Amino acid sequence: MVVLGIETSCDECAAAVVHNGIVLSNVVATQIPFHSKWQGVVPEIASRMHTEWIYDVAGEAIKRAGLKIADIEGAAATAHPGLLGSLLVGLHFAKAFAWARNLPFIAVDHLLAHLYASRLVIEGQDVCSADYPFLGLLVSGGHSVICRVDNFDDVTVLGTTVDDAAGEAFDKIAKHYSFGYPGGAAIDKLAQKGNSEAFKFPMPNLYKPYKQGNDARYDHRYDLSYSGLKTAVVNQLEQFRVLPDTTDADIAASFQKTAVEILLRALFRAVEDTGLQTIVAGGGVAANSYLRTRLEEYVHTADNKQTELKIYFPPLELCGDNAAMVAGLGEQYLLRGDRSPLNVSASARVRAFKRR
Repeated sequence: MVVLGIETSCDECAAAVVHNGIVLSNVVATQIPFHSKWQGVVPEIASRMHTEWIYDVAGEAIKRAGLKIADIEGAAATAHPGLLGSLLVGLHFAKAFAWARNLPFIAVDHLLAHLYASRLVIEGQDVCSADYPFLGLLVSGGHSVICRVDNFDDVTVLGTTVDDAAGEAFDKIAKHYSFGYPGGAAIDKLAQKGNSEAFKFPMPNLYKPYKQGNDARYDHRYDLSYSGLKTAVVNQLEQFRVLPDTTDADIAASFQKTAVEILLRALFRAVEDTGLQTIVAGGGVAANSYLRTRLEEYVHTADNKQTELKIYFPPLELCGDNAAMVAGLGEQYLLRGDRSPLNVSASARVRAFKRR
């Protein structure tokens, strides 16, 4: 099925065409220049830019796919979570497109789409061939989730952040020290020039055993926290200095190392407890070079007992917000016969990705 996907959950105005899991086009119009002055996304500006751009972006996606409007067989759009004003622009555009062409339409979850991104086929790129179930590692500016994935729409949350998301911490540190915008990419680039041992920032202590009847239970075993790390880097920097002479690159490298290790500590606990040998990553932070390197090191370490562990990352262009993942996930729903009513609306939040 040839599916047009629309993604406008935040500040990226995106459209893509997917056919049988193959990405035919993937157009992303970035709004970074319009938000960089404030070092963060301004919701009003984002929604207005989506309104101005969405028609041309969708047309460009169909054109790059080498198709005509009449060739599109279904439409999909992000309905949640995200900035409400931005979501409504893309969602209503996709609904109108489907209604005008009498096409099947599906509204999809942005987070499920991120977890599906690595299964899409892009020419010259590796494809995730993992069988269900597997462990999902979803890390972005708004979410940090470790979950069990039993199907493209069947996810059980094992752990999540109790305060800030990983990407949010990157953005706030970058803004505080004027490292650049977007914060995640700026810190990743700067950290490559720094010494990650210059500061020893603290790791949160959320994992506490307790008794329930005769069984030993563990609270927050897979949960994450970045509020304390953010406070340490911003307000208590000198308390954690190891080397006397340091640079901004050292701060970035030390922060990035600690932020990733917090994530991996919880993830490896989930690997140990569930016995699942496959990890599939998604979200903007999945593009982080240190995270990718550390996971690859873990797989190839000689004394690693998890010798069968496999790690799958989406291509870099599918880590951030994009419409290919929306179209790909939407295609799975539509092929199964699922449809969304045209009165479906957007939602800024989604409860499904809270820890049960």
